[in-house]
Amino acid sequence: MDRIEELETALTIHCAQADHIRVDDARRLTGPGLLWDRPGAVMDVFFDDIPASRVTRLWEHHARRVLDALGWQDEDLTHRVFSGGVNLAISAPMDQLYSAIFAAQTAWHFCAAELLGAEPGDFERMIADVKGVMAEEANPPLMALIKVAAERGVDILCDDDEISIGHGTGSRTWPFDALPAPEEVDWDALHNIPVAFITGTNGKTTTTRLLEAIARASGKVAGLTSTEFVRVGDDILDRGDYSGPGGARMLLRDQRLEIACLEVARGGILRRGLPTKAATAAVVTNVANDHLGQYGVNTVPELAQAKFAVHRTLAKDGILALNADDDFVRAEAETTRANIWWFSLDAQNEKITGARERGDCCAYLHGDSIFFFDGTEEQEVLAVGKVPLTMGGVARYNILNALAVLCLARAIGISFEAIRAGLAYFKPDATDNPGRCNEFAYNGARVFVDFAHNPHSIRAVCEALSALPAKRRFIMLSHAGDRSDQDISDVTATALNFKPDVIVAAELEGYLRGRELGEIPALIEQAAAANGFSADQIQRAASPSRAAAQILEQVAPGDIALLLVLSERGEVLRLLEP
Repeated sequence: MDRIEELETALTIHCAQADHIRVDDARRLTGPGLLWDRPGAVMDVFFDDIPASRVTRLWEHHARRVLDALGWQDEDLTHRVFSGGVNLAISAPMDQLYSAIFAAQTAWHFCAAELLGAEPGDFERMIADVKGVMAEEANPPLMALIKVAAERGVDILCDDDEISIGHGTGSRTWPFDALPAPEEVDWDALHNIPVAFITGTNGKTTTTRLLEAIARASGKVAGLTSTEFVRVGDDILDRGDYSGPGGARMLLRDQRLEIACLEVARGGILRRGLPTKAATAAVVTNVANDHLGQYGVNTVPELAQAKFAVHRTLAKDGILALNADDDFVRAEAETTRANIWWFSLDAQNEKITGARERGDCCAYLHGDSIFFFDGTEEQEVLAVGKVPLTMGGVARYNILNALAVLCLARAIGISFEAIRAGLAYFKPDATDNPGRCNEFAYNGARVFVDFAHNPHSIRAVCEALSALPAKRRFIMLSHAGDRSDQDISDVTATALNFKPDVIVAAELEGYLRGRELGEIPALIEQAAAANGFSADQIQRAASPSRAAAQILEQVAPGDIALLLVLSERGEVLRLLEP
């Protein structure tokens, strides 16, 4: 059994239970997140018919009692109430995060006993057990390095296997069990590099890729993390979903790296937190209904709170770029004191006019061009028609993404010359931006492939393509089975903004998630019929690749086809190869 497994299984803390209370496993927080900017542990407690105030009062009492008994008088506790439960958290030293889990569970043990009228365990004995784990987990060399790194203003990244100080070209990494003493470190060789975090419901990946392209155009070695891979320059370090802190650490430890572009998904923020508090800039592209119901994030405003955790990653002079056209972003912005740079499709948006009056930086669309205001003067950056990603201006969501990137690029010091070059070079194709409204020519028709899956992203791409002239329009639709009947109906109705002449409903056999074969295509047909489409306009296919082939057999010169591909992406793309 290795060290980590020993720590994870060191204690089993039993708590009083009841049907109306459910407690998820406590988890480590390694950095800034939804609740605060401190490492520690958090647990999610769900309940019915109990006042949340009673639970939080018990937590404040028992968690404080546990922290003090462990000798963690300098550590703190917090909570967050949501509909149906609470998040309960404690902070802890960075070398005691497994112990923090047991400390949180111990505190909850006494909360649950009092809530349910059960006999609690022996406090002194339970504290002694946690202290035993603390002694095993303690890492004085790590804490010494953290102290000196903070004094020198250089970032330190920690995980179970390695510790690194600095970023990219200014970094050095050591095995967790072979750390140097502070006086053995060449501190003059260590430094941070420009780091940008990108989050939001939609546009994260495109924005991340575009920023990296602009950073490359500036002559720097750039890298990115995403839901698909971690890459430095042209070198893919690993494939997979790396939109969490693990991917960020992998990228930031590569000694070739000069600029880091980090895509951040909701899950990574809520599970572990973010890896640094030394970011140069961050952006929230937008906030919309998607992936609700986990970790106590049940509403879109609560999702906005989670996305805004990126402001806690910012260094002292860091910049938070925000979408002034998004209601939820504007509302949540009222809760942060970050240095905000707004961007908007409307030069007369009140956030833009207000920023200009105050002398704050901002970016906006004016006429047919993208502009940046530096606090004193405005500069025309590029005509929208020269930005391929915008498809001649019809893809307005990509104009917003370009504005977001403009803010990030200026915040990390990239020149307008490089920004213009990157915007003009980056294309909406399978090479630069795979899966995001990629266009193919097939039998004289224009065929677009997009991986959009939520209502917000589907609406954006369908509305953009509906503006393009076409003799006939074809669309391929499919949905995963874990969406409700109403969600499937609503998303289908949204997709019909494309104004298709032919709809092909594809089965997703690998994503039925409890439904029967044929059930989801039937719901798509019902939604289409309810929106005025006739039976002869609706076809079925047994899979996405068969649906795509079915459409490709029918298209003719002058037609447009939109393939919303949720699975079998490789097979669909191969059908379109010349």
